[in-house]
Amino acid sequence: MADKRPDYKPLSKGCVTAIVGGQWGDEGKGKIIDLLSKDADVVARYNGGANAGHTIIVGKDKYAFHLIPSGILYDKTQCIIGNGVVLHFPSLVKELEMLDSKGVNWKNRLKISDRAHVLFDAHCQVDGLMESEAAASKIGTTRQGIGPCYASKASRKGVRVCNLLDDSFSDRFKNLISDFQKRWSNLSVDVDEQIALYQKYVAVFKDNIIDTVDYMHQALKDGKKILIEGANAVMLDLDFGTYPFVTSSSPIVGGACTGLGIPPHKIGAVIGIVKAYTTRVGEGPFPTENKEEPGKQMLTVGHEYGTTTGRERRCGWLDIVQVKYADVLNGFTALALLKLDVLSGLKEIKIAVDYIHKEKKLRSFPASLTVLKEVHVVYETLPGWSEDITAVRKFNDLPENAQKYVLRVEELLGVPIQWIGVGAPRDAIIERNV
Repeated sequence: MADKRPDYKPLSKGCVTAIVGGQWGDEGKGKIIDLLSKDADVVARYNGGANAGHTIIVGKDKYAFHLIPSGILYDKTQCIIGNGVVLHFPSLVKELEMLDSKGVNWKNRLKISDRAHVLFDAHCQVDGLMESEAAASKIGTTRQGIGPCYASKASRKGVRVCNLLDDSFSDRFKNLISDFQKRWSNLSVDVDEQIALYQKYVAVFKDNIIDTVDYMHQALKDGKKILIEGANAVMLDLDFGTYPFVTSSSPIVGGACTGLGIPPHKIGAVIGIVKAYTTRVGEGPFPTENKEEPGKQMLTVGHEYGTTTGRERRCGWLDIVQVKYADVLNGFTALALLKLDVLSGLKEIKIAVDYIHKEKKLRSFPASLTVLKEVHVVYETLPGWSEDITAVRKFNDLPENAQKYVLRVEELLGVPIQWIGVGAPRDAIIERNV
């Protein structure tokens, strides 16, 4: 039985509904964003950059979004790239060309914050140089330039989208590259070519660049249904994740306030997205990682390869300690438990319920990676099921052991599980009345 939570219904008028990844990313946020976007007036992205990947399957078409909010597939939905996003225009153009090829009209529906920071190819080069220098101590970034761009922002040397529209761009860009080259003398950038390229981008996107803070507040005032999506996930948060193996922004719901310029009291439903197991990409401790047959099944059946990089994801059992920590940070009003179908065929399924360190039970997820590496994980073991569940659309039609697994996870977390994902297609979802 789940704990009593604030009675915020998804897409209530006058407040925003937030979608937050509850693990290390790649939970399948795009599926729930797509499900709710059909009823949303506005879908807004509040953090990260082209390192994120949301995949949506519509019939035989597969859409992989890295920057554009997933709501772009619905004709009436306005889509916002917020000020907290670091925007790589070449990647944006590539996504828009993909939409053009599939007949999706975006031109009057995509809004770009004039306060967002521009991520240049030079940031990507610097990202690669930093990872190469780190060698054995590398973070395992996507090399998409995210960290260097946020570093430029924090050091007040970055270029904002609004700078592209005025006379300051050329000087700011030249100063940024000069600063990089003082540190990396082998960094090669054709400054004049880049300036000319971005002048072309301005011509294409000038009508899409707006004050999104004003836009969001007017939408709230007008009672629009607003859905906001974060990139990455809780355990990659710069402050609360497994630092330093994290991203460079704040994917938690608090990041939505700074990433879109909305006040906290305007946040209503907060929906946590969690896989029925756990994955992570890159380096860093992973207490429930499983390198045996169950983990291999999760990798192959779950197609656990990065949307952005194609890298294999590390796989393991669902970690209740970790997801409880995510709930503490976000105050989930409901959960979506996705990819339950991937567990079909396992004779036994484990759930991590406690961490023990030096014979003491930890009260929460530890900050120290040294402690995290040393924890002994306590598991509960539940019986599995053999049936194919990909065609199931009602909870009571799931195999008994699959139902028991979902209900036990809900009981351990104390958060209602409203949606259950049972396959990759758009409609492969079970919705419960909780």
